[in-house]
Amino acid sequence: QVQLVESGGGLVQPGGSLRLSCAASGSSFSIYAMGWYRQAPEKHRELVASITRGGSTNYADSVKGRFTISRDNAKNMVYLQMNSLKPEDTAVYYCNADRYSGSYYRRPTYPWGQGTQVTVSS
Repeated sequence: QVQLVESGGGLVQPGGSLRLSCAASGSSFSIYAMGWYRQAPEKHRELVASITRGGSTNYADSVKGRFTISRDNAKNMVYLQMNSLKPEDTAVYYCNADRYSGSYYRRPTYPWGQGTQVTVSS
């Protein structure tokens, strides 16, 4: 059974940092492109960062220069380092995998996990 489990969220003040983790089990996630998404209240889920099998990354303009996506293929883990957090980063964050591609992330292809809540507030 494929499972994606996100963790590491919490409450942080503006300007602070958090590191999110995504544990992928049940399949060979090390060969898939992976993505981090977020969904704020009453907004659509959006892709904020993606990483290919080989480590190439892409970011949404809203997080570029502040967020860093990385992966540990040996552990089937994907991370999102979030720095200089802003209130508008408040959302539930999710990870997913594109099992049809390792070289370019196009779309989520697995059931969503429960996500991890990130709240940026003073």
